[in-house]
Amino acid sequence: MSVAEPRKIVLFRHAKADWPQVTDHERPLADRGRMDAAVAGRKLADSGIPFDLALCSTAVRTRETWKLAVQELPHRPKTVYEERIYEASPGELIEVLNELPDDAQNILLIGHNPGVQGLADILAGRSESDARERMSRRGFPAAAFAVLSFDATWKGLEPGVATLLDYWAPTE
Repeated sequence: MSVAEPRKIVLFRHAKADWPQVTDHERPLADRGRMDAAVAGRKLADSGIPFDLALCSTAVRTRETWKLAVQELPHRPKTVYEERIYEASPGELIEVLNELPDDAQNILLIGHNPGVQGLADILAGRSESDARERMSRRGFPAAAFAVLSFDATWKGLEPGVATLLDYWAPTE
């Protein structure tokens, strides 16, 4: 089943985290992470994508990344903090995305590696410009994001259906 206008999904890895004596879930952002999260937010704003929804892991570093990035956007989308994104595999992330309502056109997922990078690789059956080459060369460092587009309902999101439109990392 196709949709009238392609949907967009941005897969956004949390910014650089610190390593204090806390559980992994409670790790905060490092100073560089706070800077990079704001820069990533400006780059997301520059993309011009009107986000309907942001899905954010419940980990401290993802919540802090989103709090700093969203301040740079012209419109604050509805945000859902989703426990299942923390430590999720690409398949588990697809399951979360398959549950999205059809009225959500453009979404942003703020999560963790290796799941976010794996999901970008798995979904992108095609790539525009040199986005895939840059993503392959750079990997998916902290605060990086990939922009994908696909012509289906959220239930139809599966490996290979998307086009990788863009990729950005803080040192790009």
